[in-house]
Parts: sequence; structure tokens; C-alpha cells
Amino acid sequence: MKSATDVLTRSPRVIARTGTPEEQERTPRHLRLSERESAAAKTWLEEQTDAACCPLRTAGCVVLIREGADGLEAFLTYRTSPDSPLGKVGFPGGAATAADEQPVGWFGPTPTQWAQKFGHEEILPARCAVVAAIRETFQEVGVLLAGPDETATVENSEASETMACRERITGRELDFVDWLKRGGLKLRTDLLKPIGRWQSPNFSHRRYDTHYFAAVVPVGQKPRLLESRGVWGRWVTAAQLVADLDSTALGEEIGQEKTRGLTVQQLITPGVLCILESLARSQSAIGFLTKKRTVHTQKPELEQRDGALTLCFTPPATGCAPRAKGV
Repeated sequence: MKSATDVLTRSPRVIARTGTPEEQERTPRHLRLSERESAAAKTWLEEQTDAACCPLRTAGCVVLIREGADGLEAFLTYRTSPDSPLGKVGFPGGAATAADEQPVGWFGPTPTQWAQKFGHEEILPARCAVVAAIRETFQEVGVLLAGPDETATVENSEASETMACRERITGRELDFVDWLKRGGLKLRTDLLKPIGRWQSPNFSHRRYDTHYFAAVVPVGQKPRLLESRGVWGRWVTAAQLVADLDSTALGEEIGQEKTRGLTVQQLITPGVLCILESLARSQSAIGFLTKKRTVHTQKPELEQRDGALTLCFTPPATGCAPRAKGV
């Protein structure tokens, strides 16, 4: 049974980053909880149970990357959903739905291979994560990782008719898979690279099992926010963002009531932070995408630090390991 005293309390200290770069990357990290998260965590602790507040929902996000003048850039968006498990600011993506389970045209690694890469015993969750990641990315920013064959993708995704379809898919007036079939398109899962899997902590009232994929924007396409729901989104240099996690400039730029005055680390989740830091260390987009990784499931834990509850986590190891064939 868990109680408030079971949450490890540590005295204030600064962790010196010494040793090899690989050892430095594995230094335990802490992110302070928001007021709402802190209240939920305290309630959970008072119940003295290890049980999660709710089941995990499968989710998928696509980390769109490109090379910029000052290093690798990622496309970030403001999450309009209140208290999203993906953070206030994150990568395009969202939770899988029942519609993501239906048959769909597919190029690239098989669902079985994706399940192996993400450490799933069952195939369906991994398959749904892939479909959800591609669908949500198209809905939110108009980037479509699909094509008529295994060598082509769709161009001119900014067209007005495409925006109209995105709006209808988001409003569930149009089925994404049906739309693909009518256009003679299949998912290009070969354009995705698995880079991480993060689960929400047990105290959260909305919990995701989020699968992160990396990809570049196909030729002829350009991210564009959904007209009816998009608030903020742009390319951000990863190294610049993680260099000052206490800066409130990003929150002020977004200009929403729930972002003003918040620091970078208050706007993002541990998973987003670790991915941005990994991008900041990478020398090129091709190097980041072709790096061999073993994806381990990460889940932050509660820890009391400096008188406040925090999420404690250790960034995933970046050691190489053989990948399943085709992934």
C-alpha cells in the first residue's frame, strides 16, 4: 500500500553532470507538477493504493523533424484538449479510436514487426498506434504519410479540399480509412521510425500509452494547422528550447491563459523533453532517423523534491541494439 510518506523525499541539491555523454544522458530528471496534477497526485496518495486511476489508452505521435540553421528542428503544437496526457505543448498525435482497428492499406513494416519493436505481446495496440499517429498528424497539421505505392507520397496537402476533408475527419463526419481507400492511398509506415514509448503515471485521470515515431515531411507537403481548432504550431530548434527549460518565452508566445507564465518544462511531458534533448544532441536528420534504438517503455514516478511533488524519470538509454527486420 502506498501513502504520502512512501514518496521519496530528497533534500535540495544540484546533480552534476559528469562522466561520459552516455552517462550524462542517463542522469535522473525531475519535472514539477502543475497545480491540477499535484492535486490529483495528492488525492491518489491519500487513497493508499498502487492501482492506476484509469486504464491506459493507446496513442501515437509523430515527431516531424528537419535540419535548421542552428540544429535539428521539430514541429510543435499547442494541445487544445484540457490536461492532455501529451502535454500542453507537444508533437502532433493523439489517442487511437475503434476506427483505427479496421483494415487499411499498408506499406512498410508489418503490425507484427511494430509490436516487436515497441515491446507489445499483442499486435493490435501497436497497429492502432501506427494508424492513430498517421491519422492524427494528418488531422492536426495536414502532413499525410500515405501514398499510392511504396515509393510515392501525396503532394499539395495544403489544398482547400484537403483542409475540408481534415475538418470532416476530425469531426467524425468522414472516416479516415474510407477516405484513403477512395483516393487509392495506403499508409506509408516505412516513413516512420520508432523512437520511444511513454506511459502516463498512475495518478493521472487520463492516461496514455504513447508511441513516438520520427519522420520528415514528405516532398511537396507543408505543416498547416487545422483551421477550426489549431491555435499555435511552428518549427522549433530543439537545442535552443532545451537550453533554457526555465524560460517562459514559449508560453508567452503561444499566448493562451494556460500557457502564459509557464516554463518550458511546465508545458511539456517527460517524453517530449527527452526526445527534444535527443534531437539537440544529433548532428543531422538522417543520423537521427537511422540510429538504431531499443525502445523501452518509460513511466515517470512520483517523488517529493524541494517541498513539491515532481515526476522523476531517467531518460532512455541511447545504446544501439539490433532492430527487428524491416523496422
